[in-house]
Amino acid sequence: MMRIGIDLGGTKIEGMVMDPNGRELMRERRPTPAAEGYPSILSAVVDLIHSLETGVGQQCLVGMGTPGALSRDTGLLKNSNTVCMNGQPLQRDLEHMLERTIRLENDANCFALSEAMDGAAQGYGVVFGVIMGTGVGGGIVCSGQIHAGTHHIAGEWGHNTLVQDGRTCYCGKRGCVETYLSGPGLVQNYRAAKGTADADAREVVQQALQADAAAELAVQQFLAAFGRALAMVINILDPDAVVLGGGLSNIDRLYGEGREQVSKHLFNAELRTPILRHCHGDSSGVRGAARLWPGRGD
Repeated sequence: MMRIGIDLGGTKIEGMVMDPNGRELMRERRPTPAAEGYPSILSAVVDLIHSLETGVGQQCLVGMGTPGALSRDTGLLKNSNTVCMNGQPLQRDLEHMLERTIRLENDANCFALSEAMDGAAQGYGVVFGVIMGTGVGGGIVCSGQIHAGTHHIAGEWGHNTLVQDGRTCYCGKRGCVETYLSGPGLVQNYRAAKGTADADAREVVQQALQADAAAELAVQQFLAAFGRALAMVINILDPDAVVLGGGLSNIDRLYGEGREQVSKHLFNAELRTPILRHCHGDSSGVRGAARLWPGRGD
């Protein structure tokens, strides 16, 4: 049976149809109406699913990746940086509206599953998948299976404390990894070095390449934070491979200078863990969501 994968992000909702052999048939993207609230997000997701099914002419299995995760106690969404969805019965509401069962998983887990199954980390046993973009997330895949953990928070390295009494995080804590390794965190580095500066994360990286001193300092601080944060994960999990995704994973310096920073904090004489660039890019989230329903090609 055909499978639909939905990647529900803070700014966009992307959907794709995958055939039983893992081939992509069609794709569609829409803005996330987060400012309009939870009911509007539900309607947008359902409309996208119906549009995809109309496109392929049949009802499909549906898997969805979302920021945050479902509470094992209540079934309500928790830990989402799209805060209007927290405390909502997202899966139950969508199943009611679609009149069928769907599978829902954390978006970083979907990313990790996609890259472990047929992406950059194919063939590795234990894979740690990293998302660094507007926020910072992580997922763990062991032998082709998502490891979600007892509390459904496995891999959530973005909300460990990196700097004591550091920057305020939306989760209510201070100094979280996410506040330093996200796009807004990189921009905050730049503003602190430059004073009042109007630039997004991509522009900061480009300006560093053009010898802008403030931008270069901001990127160096970002790489140092990356080294400290990822080394903690490798020291604990010791995965066979790490795969980087999200917009900031396209910073080339992560795979050279960033790797060197990780090695400085590793509890081992050398860093042997491959740190890999994603294979499927923005497609990994929807591909992993579709793979929540196994097919013949999985």
